[in-house]
Amino acid sequence: MSYRANASGQHWRRRIWVIVAVMVVPGAIVWQVFHSRREFPPSAFTAFVSRTICSGTFVSGLTPNQVYADTIRPMRGVEQINWALRYGVDLSSHEVRASLGGLFESIAVFREELGCILVHGDAPPRPSNTLPTVVQLAPKPVPEQIAGPSVTEPADPRLRAALDRAFAESDQAPLRRTAAVVVVRDGRIVAERYAPGYRVDTPLLGWSVTKSVVNALVGILVHKGVLSVDNPAPVPGWREASDPRHTLTINNLLRMTSGLNIDETNREYDAVARMILAESDMAGFAERAELKEPPGAKWYYTSGNTLILSRIIRDAVGGNARDVIAFARRELFEPLGMRNITLEFDAADTPIGSTYMYASARDWARFGALFVNDGVMNGRRILPEGWVRYSSSQTLDSPYAAGFWLGSKRWRTQWRMPSDAFFASGLLGQRVMIIPSERLVIVRFGNSHGPGYDIQGFGQLVSEVVEVFKQSR
Repeated sequence: MSYRANASGQHWRRRIWVIVAVMVVPGAIVWQVFHSRREFPPSAFTAFVSRTICSGTFVSGLTPNQVYADTIRPMRGVEQINWALRYGVDLSSHEVRASLGGLFESIAVFREELGCILVHGDAPPRPSNTLPTVVQLAPKPVPEQIAGPSVTEPADPRLRAALDRAFAESDQAPLRRTAAVVVVRDGRIVAERYAPGYRVDTPLLGWSVTKSVVNALVGILVHKGVLSVDNPAPVPGWREASDPRHTLTINNLLRMTSGLNIDETNREYDAVARMILAESDMAGFAERAELKEPPGAKWYYTSGNTLILSRIIRDAVGGNARDVIAFARRELFEPLGMRNITLEFDAADTPIGSTYMYASARDWARFGALFVNDGVMNGRRILPEGWVRYSSSQTLDSPYAAGFWLGSKRWRTQWRMPSDAFFASGLLGQRVMIIPSERLVIVRFGNSHGPGYDIQGFGQLVSEVVEVFKQSR
């Protein structure tokens, strides 16, 4: 697939000037837009576009135009350069290319079982049909279904009204773009709804909800005696006693108190953006960061911590993508009945546990149910005893726990959150609320670009659902 500017005219000089005008001027204008705003360089933006459209198309099964319209175009600043953005999808080679003004081209490739990966440098990733390391695990019967094959319509009119409000849009931007809501009570779906284009089995990008899955995989390894949260993180480059990072623990990484200098602002081309969009070995990049605070002294949210944990998991279960997939399926996904799962990897075979796991809304609800049930599913203990309490306990004076969020005190008070409520949260409003005392899991996924990614709307949804069941007692 290629992009070519058309030139016309009989004289060769005119042709040259037309080529310059068509190819160079748009690129220069695009560069000026990005440079003046001191945000993503054009190459990073096209990398984000190609990867997002690749996964949305080949993993989620959405149309490329829908992925662009819902996820990319509403982002801050995109409208200014929308005229210059070009993207194309090659269905036969499972490839997406994106460019700006015909320049800064980025390529993302889909690999069966491994999702999409950005192509860095001249060596493309192995094509999906020649991956010898990926194993196909035969589906096993799900011990207990949470719902039938059709969308579960709420029997209670108050739940229907809560769903109506969760999907309602105002006349002004930014739109909420709710894609899916699933409510699980006592292990069964009692209400769910999907936006047009989404189904009960559509894999949805978790963004940072994926960090909570990394929490669970670490918990499983702790339960098996392979890891300990209080021991120094097993990172080879930190082992020397002279290295100030050698005392940094897995607990520090889970709680975002590592002290590593890996900035994440979600507003500019910071260290995390570079790690995700420009590095082939993401965990290696994060592991090279120096300390800016002593471990445990200060809470600072950064996806770099979770990429390091992802590498630790990879190494603990065998060292490559095949082993990670087999481990996650055997120990977590299959026992929970999660089926529509894609965990994406970087070129170093490390799962991108900070950001890139896809699962259906029902599967995200199944994941939440594990934490409602204190780490036990169908009589099998998957997480260590006390792990849920550990995962939901506050870190320092932050709104964070360990791979999960608690939310601010003001927000919890405003929406009357039960004292034991905690949630997984991701960019653009992906959230999984877990309330053990109410036996509730509330999943909300979408593409909300407004302040807080519709955290207020999520608070209202949770508050209304909890109130329904309190009044029904």
